[in-house]
Amino acid sequence: MISRKLGLVAGAATALTGLAAAATLGLSAPAGAAVSTSGGYHFYTIDNKKDLTFNQLLGINAAGVIAGYFGSGMPGHPNKGYTVKMPYHQSDFKSENFPHSAQTQVTGINDIGYTVGFWANKAGANFGWYKYKGKFHDVKGFPGATNSTPRMVQLLGVNDNAIAVGFYANAATPTANTRGFEYNIRKHKFTRILQPGVTTHNLNVNTPSLTAAAINIHGTVAGFYTTKSGVTDGFVKRTNGMFVTLAYPGATMTQAFGINDSGLVVGAYTTGSGSSAQSFGFTWMNGHFHEVNDPHGVGSTIINGVNDRGELVGFYMDANNNNNTDGFLAKPKS
Repeated sequence: MISRKLGLVAGAATALTGLAAAATLGLSAPAGAAVSTSGGYHFYTIDNKKDLTFNQLLGINAAGVIAGYFGSGMPGHPNKGYTVKMPYHQSDFKSENFPHSAQTQVTGINDIGYTVGFWANKAGANFGWYKYKGKFHDVKGFPGATNSTPRMVQLLGVNDNAIAVGFYANAATPTANTRGFEYNIRKHKFTRILQPGVTTHNLNVNTPSLTAAAINIHGTVAGFYTTKSGVTDGFVKRTNGMFVTLAYPGATMTQAFGINDSGLVVGAYTTGSGSSAQSFGFTWMNGHFHEVNDPHGVGSTIINGVNDRGELVGFYMDANNNNNTDGFLAKPKS
């Protein structure tokens, strides 16, 4: 859900510094059992029984291994990362938490053994991390950047070339702005991701925010940014520099959170604002949007990840179960 990113929005993961987010539902059926069918997909509720009130699923690879976390991040309810493999029973969950962290989220996973995410210390600062062959590596932030206090650096996605994407928050006031980047894990090299009209020469502390959320094997990046009119829209940026804005018709906000190697983009759009705001999942490809919602969470569905089989993961708020936040997997109908 991304109210994590400095509370920018409500959409992919949530800021480790105290989320006020959607709660999670307990399993109404065994993990891996289809609970409903809608919009061309079979939906499955997948929650870690260590916390049936709050789960978010954020990424999925070609083998069906899912990255996510439980815990709302509120006091006494810390984020705890995990991965879960098929058939998604409780014994298939594996804890994945950065050593000595106060909180951890696993936000992305690829097909060659990498996971990425971010962790928080007791002071509320966020730092990116990646894990490979059982070893965690810290990613403190973009070189030379002026960071917010407390620091906020997050890795959100990773492709099969071991290139991760994410963002850091700067020290703008009164509200920090986010700066998207790529991070080549093998070369330890950072590259900025900028919206049209912004270059490294005119980038300044008050340049509107951009968050990079996902990257595919071709280097195409998906995410969201603040437009000149102050609206948050999704985007796709290709390696040739082409920047495509994604604005769901009639939405007050559109955010892209995932992209697969075929160019299928997933995310969520918002209608209304404040207490009347509702979120709906979508897929997008070649200029065409399709709304996709978990039947148990129409109006509160967020789609965070998609693999090369077209399987989707995300979460929804279950109004029929104390507004718990539940993770879901959506598999295309054959």
